[in-house]
Amino acid sequence: VVRNVTACPLSGVCNDETFDVTPYSKALSSFLLGHPDSQDFGRKFKISFSGCHDHACGFAQMHDIGAVAVVKEVDDEKKRGFKMYVGGGLGAVPHRAKILEEFLPVEELLPVSQAMAKVFSRFGERKNRNKARMKFVVAKLGIDEFRREVHAEREKLRHDPAWTAYLDDLDEFDESPLKPPTQLNGTKKPDGFHAWDATNVKPQAQPGYAVVQVTLPLGDITSNQTRGLADIARKYVKDTIRATVEQNIILRWVTMSDLPSVYSELQAIGLAEGDAERLTDITACPGTDSCKLGISSSRGLAASLRGHFLKNRVNEEIKDLRIKISGCPNSCGAHHVANIGFFGSSRRIQGHIAPYYQVILGGHATENAGSYGLAAGKIHGEHIPQFIEHLTGRYLDERTDENETFTSYIKRLGKPEIKSVLKQYDEIPSYEEDPSYYIDTGDSKEFKLQKGVGECAGELIELVSFKLEEADRLIYEAGVHLEDDEFEASAARSFEAMIHAADGLLTTEGIQYIDDETTVREFRDRFFDTQIFFSAYGEYLFKATEENTSTFDEELTHRRVEEATLFVEQSHNVYGRMQIRQEEENQARGRKKREATPARIPKPAAEAEAIVDSMDLKGVACPFNYVQAKIRLEQMNLRELLEITIDDGEPIKNVPTSLTNDGHEIVDTKKVGQHYRLLIRKGE
Repeated sequence: VVRNVTACPLSGVCNDETFDVTPYSKALSSFLLGHPDSQDFGRKFKISFSGCHDHACGFAQMHDIGAVAVVKEVDDEKKRGFKMYVGGGLGAVPHRAKILEEFLPVEELLPVSQAMAKVFSRFGERKNRNKARMKFVVAKLGIDEFRREVHAEREKLRHDPAWTAYLDDLDEFDESPLKPPTQLNGTKKPDGFHAWDATNVKPQAQPGYAVVQVTLPLGDITSNQTRGLADIARKYVKDTIRATVEQNIILRWVTMSDLPSVYSELQAIGLAEGDAERLTDITACPGTDSCKLGISSSRGLAASLRGHFLKNRVNEEIKDLRIKISGCPNSCGAHHVANIGFFGSSRRIQGHIAPYYQVILGGHATENAGSYGLAAGKIHGEHIPQFIEHLTGRYLDERTDENETFTSYIKRLGKPEIKSVLKQYDEIPSYEEDPSYYIDTGDSKEFKLQKGVGECAGELIELVSFKLEEADRLIYEAGVHLEDDEFEASAARSFEAMIHAADGLLTTEGIQYIDDETTVREFRDRFFDTQIFFSAYGEYLFKATEENTSTFDEELTHRRVEEATLFVEQSHNVYGRMQIRQEEENQARGRKKREATPARIPKPAAEAEAIVDSMDLKGVACPFNYVQAKIRLEQMNLRELLEITIDDGEPIKNVPTSLTNDGHEIVDTKKVGQHYRLLIRKGE
């Protein structure tokens, strides 16, 4: 169904808007929310309105439908309409919206939106909710075919008087002030007012009135503060307030002379902080505080960064940069449209998991979310303040002139140089040196310690880690090719990265690389179909095998790099979970051994002779021989016997030790020619 309709919080009072979009957004909301044609969608459907093109107010380009106000002269008469965008969205892999119509008359807003709803209902995914969004329909059909389908649906619609009835009563949607306009002039100002006024107050288009933005750090407000804010609203601006996508609250129609009093009353309830929509006003999703998908504490990092920048003097020239943080790749914190964005990740270091974040650079929210950033690499949360200071310091020193934006500078700087900056913050202390690095920002819980492993298990860990690290390197190369407009090469490196990551996971199953086709097939059987690997990200690999990269443009290549980044990141996460599970099993075995009675229990002779299964592992190299034996033992019942044949040399040196460390018992070892036959009893 339609998840309501949003609009610019300044609509109707903005100095730069083409016209007030409030009546049109409310009319479309009322029309679609209960309409039969918009009730049968696979998933949510989000619509946004903006009164102008240049600002970040409506984020029209990152919604299923985005409408930006435009005026066109038709027969010497100015006509209102909308530039209609369709198929935008963030999520794990952002899609930039396509232009459906350069100018859609206001009379056609409701029927064309209804037609789009019908097209989405007809073509939208229903079985796989990860694909059940408008952006996937537009990507699948292409904007030209999608436009033809919408026009065809529009032609078939029976006329509905509701399409235009609201246009006769647009004045009903106008807000009216509580008080007549005034000027600030000589009104006495309390301490702190001027700094707050400079960042949180904007003059309205209507002389004598101002918009006040109430800063809510982390988007938090208590029940008492909410009641106090409601009292302030009733006293100064009637009882209407608006929320912003920056997690703040807007008071409109405040008379200029009332501003000092409003500030004082906000101060009394703890809501008079300044710097709205600036560097310290950081947007963050709930993260691990309350979201089951969270990887890292986005709110903890946001609070830490805010405290750091409030404590340390920030150069005025970078105060308008925006930071947005998500706890996972899904972009609930809108990290893709930030100047500097982060999303939660992790890295395993010597048996411990440390909280890391993927850095997203190159996005901006202006032009209605006109540019999406791209992952630049990982960094530990503890180093993020220094990294931001380093990067912004270089921007101020190296920009071509005062007009070069941070986003333009990042694009000019290039991914190799950004990687070199991140490299300076790559090292963290070991767990033994400083365990605080292995606790998430704002948290107090430590990550679990990995038990010691045998040589085969150790080699397995090294081999899997090597393949995943190689995938990371290929992602980096893909980003460099993308910056150089080498789209086919970028797409190829992205695919190679996914293959390397999938191959790394298959190594844990004892599967050696043969070719890409086999890797994709085995990955589907062992990790995708078994739901070990998050299906939405796993599908990126399958999709990549079917796409013709010779036709890729900048947008499609950008999307491929994003998809590959998420696939590799998920591979790291899956492998990390596998290691944690192994550690827990090892710990449980250790506890059982300590709790067990020391008395030896005689084993029946018959049991020793009952060999349940055998495996010929001659010619199978380490650690694949160990992994295959380990997996087969996991499928057997306790104390059952498995016979394996392995080679001389490294296999006989390492496999028995590794299986013993896993809790199994080597009952017998016999040399047979150039090979060894082991009899192994399944342990706990």
